[in-house]
Amino acid sequence: MGLIDIALLILVAAAWGFNFVVIKIGIANFPPILFSALRFLFAAVPLVFFLPRPDVSWRLILGIGVVLGVVKFSFLFIGMDIGLSAGLASLLLQSQAFFTVLLAALVYADRPRPVQSLGIFVAFVGMAAIAITVDKGFTFAGLALALAAGLAWACSNLLMKKVGSVDMLALMVWVSLVPPIPLAIISLVAEGLDHDIAALSALSWQGLGAVAYIAYIATIFGFGVWGYMIRKHGVSTVAPFSLLVPVFGIGSSALVLGESFGPLRLAGAGLVVCGLVLTALGPRLLGRLRRPVSATS
Repeated sequence: MGLIDIALLILVAAAWGFNFVVIKIGIANFPPILFSALRFLFAAVPLVFFLPRPDVSWRLILGIGVVLGVVKFSFLFIGMDIGLSAGLASLLLQSQAFFTVLLAALVYADRPRPVQSLGIFVAFVGMAAIAITVDKGFTFAGLALALAAGLAWACSNLLMKKVGSVDMLALMVWVSLVPPIPLAIISLVAEGLDHDIAALSALSWQGLGAVAYIAYIATIFGFGVWGYMIRKHGVSTVAPFSLLVPVFGIGSSALVLGESFGPLRLAGAGLVVCGLVLTALGPRLLGRLRRPVSATS
């Protein structure tokens, strides 16, 4: 992989990490469910009129749209709205990697390798350490919602596995058509018409910028580059760059929002990152270590 491609993937990881800071700004300007509805509306329109629908059944598009768009982002945005910090949200959402491995074992009988099981255990210990600090700036409800969002993301990963090799940007644009209407209905019922109208009436450049960033930079640019790189270099080469997302998320949250990590929370975050590395890269690294041994035997 060339330096330009590496730089682009790091830029995407940075954009996705900073996205959690933007979400905090967005939910300060909009009710969280309404903000999520606007995100997908802007991501879908007008590109859906220019990008042909990928060769994917409507059933899969609807399923991914509901699980990924409605469920995952509702849980994530509400969790951040009730106090979960941007840095911790970016970290806890990566629990999707562990949930994906566990769900694959249940659904496809694809048993995790020992090193992946070790990674899940290490990450669980890290999340437990973070949970101990729960009274210092966030709630158990926020933590639980972030983990529920990670579980929803894992479920969508299993659905995405059925999609096959398609244009990821086109898929995300068409999937983005699904969430706006159900999210708008949920917002009207749960957040109230008055709150929604008040937020839209008081629309600021900051709020509009947050919607534009999360729709066009995080979704269109991010998934467009990501999908192109996967087609060019393969999933196994590109996927590990996602491990940089919580690093950028925690860093940008500290720089922009002043989020601080005490020793215990920092240790827990480190364990989660170590668990992510073991789960995502462990089998590959072990395979490379064993290759010279098998070649000389």
